[in-house]
Amino acid sequence: MPVMSIIGCRMFEDEIMHLIENDPEIKEVLVVENEDCGGITGKLTDTGIPYRVLPPEEIPEKPAPSGEEGLTLLVYMLELALHAIPENLKNTVYSKVELMSRHSHGILLFYGLCGNVLGKIEKDLEALECPISILKEENGEIVDDCIGAVLGGRKQYLEVLKSCKGVGTFFLTPMWAANWREMVRTAGLSQDPDDISMSKFVFDYAGYKKIGRVETGLFYEKNFEACVQEFARLFEFEVTEIKATLKLVENCYEKAKLETFGSQN
Repeated sequence: MPVMSIIGCRMFEDEIMHLIENDPEIKEVLVVENEDCGGITGKLTDTGIPYRVLPPEEIPEKPAPSGEEGLTLLVYMLELALHAIPENLKNTVYSKVELMSRHSHGILLFYGLCGNVLGKIEKDLEALECPISILKEENGEIVDDCIGAVLGGRKQYLEVLKSCKGVGTFFLTPMWAANWREMVRTAGLSQDPDDISMSKFVFDYAGYKKIGRVETGLFYEKNFEACVQEFARLFEFEVTEIKATLKLVENCYEKAKLETFGSQN
C-alpha cells in the first residue's frame, strides 16, 4: 500500500482534516510525534478517525509495491513560528522533506511561497526518491500563503482585496483566529501578545480597520466566531464576511495522490 506524506504548517490543520475525513481511500493515518501534533490529533479524535502517533525514529521505511489497495497517509505538522525567520522556515521544511522522502511514495507540502523561500523546493529536491509537490493554482503557480490557498488563488485573492475598497483588512481563517496571539508575536507586531495597546498601535499604523472573517465551511475549530469577536472587540475592527473555497486544496491533494500511486509503477 503506497504511503503519502503531508508536511504542513499548523495553519492548514483544518484543510488537512477535511481531506482526511472525506477520502475513503485512506486506510491508515500516521501522525509524526512532535510538539505541534496535538492540534491535529485532537481533531482526529473528535471526529472519530483512527490514527497512530509515531516518533520520527519509529516511522517505518516505505514498503515495496504490493498491489494492495488504499493509501497510508503520514502527517507531519510544523510549528507556526517558523514564519518569523524565513531562513529557518526554508531549512526546516527542506530537512523534513528529505527525511520523509525515505518513508514516502509521494509528498505534498501544505505551504505557499511564504516570503518566497519555498518557491524552488520542487526543483531543488527533484533528485529525491519520491515526487514532491506544493500547493499550486491551476496555472502551475505556487499559492502565496494560507489565505490565498483558501480563497482560490492569486486572482481571487486580488479580487477580495479590491472588494475591500482600500480599507486595510486583516484576514482570519478559523486557525488564524484560534492562534492570533501567537501569530501577533511571531509576526513581530508585539513581543507580548497580551500587550493589546502595542498591537493596536501597530495595526492602526498599518492601516487595518476591518477583519475579513474567512468562511471555509469547516468546523474543526469550535470557537471560531468567539475568537473573531474577541479580536474585533480588542482592536475595534469591523467584521466583514469573506467566502472561501476548498477546491484548490482538494485539487492539489488529488494530483499528489495520483503521483504517489504512479511512483510505485
